[in-house]
Amino acid sequence: MNGETFYSIGDLARRTGLTVKTIRFYADTGLVPPTDRTPAGYRRYGADAVARIDLVRTLRELGIDLATIRKVLDRELSLPDVAETHAQALDVQIRVLRQRRAVLTAIVGRDPARRETDQSDLMHQLACLSEAQRRHLVDDFLGAVFDGLHDHPAFAAVTRSLTPLLPDDPEPEQIEAWVELAELLQDHDFRATLHGMAHNLAVDRAPDDGTALPRILAEAVRAQVTPAVENGTAPESPAADPIVAALVAHYARILGSSQAPHDTPALHGRLAARLEQMNDPRRDQYLSLLAVINGWPAPDSLEPALTWAAEALRVRMPRR
Repeated sequence: MNGETFYSIGDLARRTGLTVKTIRFYADTGLVPPTDRTPAGYRRYGADAVARIDLVRTLRELGIDLATIRKVLDRELSLPDVAETHAQALDVQIRVLRQRRAVLTAIVGRDPARRETDQSDLMHQLACLSEAQRRHLVDDFLGAVFDGLHDHPAFAAVTRSLTPLLPDDPEPEQIEAWVELAELLQDHDFRATLHGMAHNLAVDRAPDDGTALPRILAEAVRAQVTPAVENGTAPESPAADPIVAALVAHYARILGSSQAPHDTPALHGRLAARLEQMNDPRRDQYLSLLAVINGWPAPDSLEPALTWAAEALRVRMPRR
């Protein structure tokens, strides 16, 4: 036939490395139909059959189903379109696998003393979390923390600043941070602690101040106390007096108090109690994990400044 070279199924098997059975299957399903037949009825294939088989094998190795491959070969679908669709599907699978790997890694790192059933329950819960479920978990947590404070002028801004947003294609460390944060979100004692902190500090705000929430007090402690901690100033030393005075005066302004800060031991005690309440290691843990998930700069721990400030306040209060 015009001098064209033809191959038997055995020839194709040797040239492509596939088995005769596989090539016969491709022929029977119409993926690689024979070009001709011998007088005895044996199938013969043209040179284009080798290229066609190579394409079928490549697409199969990429996980593309036979029905889609046939449409590509019949030009009902373009190969770039099929490649794009399957690449997107693989992206989804990769994200799922990365999330599962992170969950397993997080479980490996958990305290071995914890009951195995607790570990299994946590692994199942976190591995199955969809985006909608993650959002529900976060909303449930923030709703419990800020229960009764939804009308506060700063509520929307504060909740946004505390909301983890896992990106569509997160890095492994972001997934691992989410797994750890998800467990923290389900810690009812932590919820109750943050709720008490948020409620107390919201109550402290001046009646005409719509912005005085925990962050304002935390920022004041960081700005005024951190240098003293870094310089090695002792909380009970005279050098700490002006720092404590400035911090108490700042707190008095938050309260809208007209009292002289140095003459109000009750004010010292109230501020010390607020700072001690804020000084929960889980708060630092939450903010650190939040920064990883959201791609924010890692926050400095406030624990040293909070500890220093509370101690400095306590030692200056009259002993009963």
